[in-house]
Amino acid sequence: MQILNFEDIYHDYWKRIFRLCMGYVNDDELAKDLCQETFVAVFQQLPKFRQEAAVGTWIYRIATNICLRQINLEKRMPKSELPYQIKDNSEKDNKLEKDKMTDFLYQCISELPELERIIISLELEEMKQAEIAEVVGISPTNVRVKIHRIKEKLTEKFRKHENQL
Repeated sequence: MQILNFEDIYHDYWKRIFRLCMGYVNDDELAKDLCQETFVAVFQQLPKFRQEAAVGTWIYRIATNICLRQINLEKRMPKSELPYQIKDNSEKDNKLEKDKMTDFLYQCISELPELERIIISLELEEMKQAEIAEVVGISPTNVRVKIHRIKEKLTEKFRKHENQL
């Protein structure tokens, strides 16, 4: 059994877990907080990790659970229901077009149903579909079908967005 080093895990997975959290909450500061909470849990649980699954799968599962708990706390007024005019655009005024499209992608992902958010966020992290299936508890075939449908939904949202510009 390989001995796992927390620092290596942190450096290998921090950006990926941050992007996963962004897919859930679409808020930089909250995503950083959730990412930090994830790595605190990883640090605390690392001695108990039995390596029955890949370490990445284990970390994604922890992050997913933490994000879902946060979403359940915020269900009183989900961000996607806030009026569009309320959004703070002051920081985004200086962003490049690519950054705006990335922000729009995170916004679209955050509006997806819970399971779809998890699946597409892990797919964007280039996690193998078999591992995604293990994290979310569905068959690899079902993951493949869902990814295809999610990509179609996101493509349609981008088309509509481009037409509005």
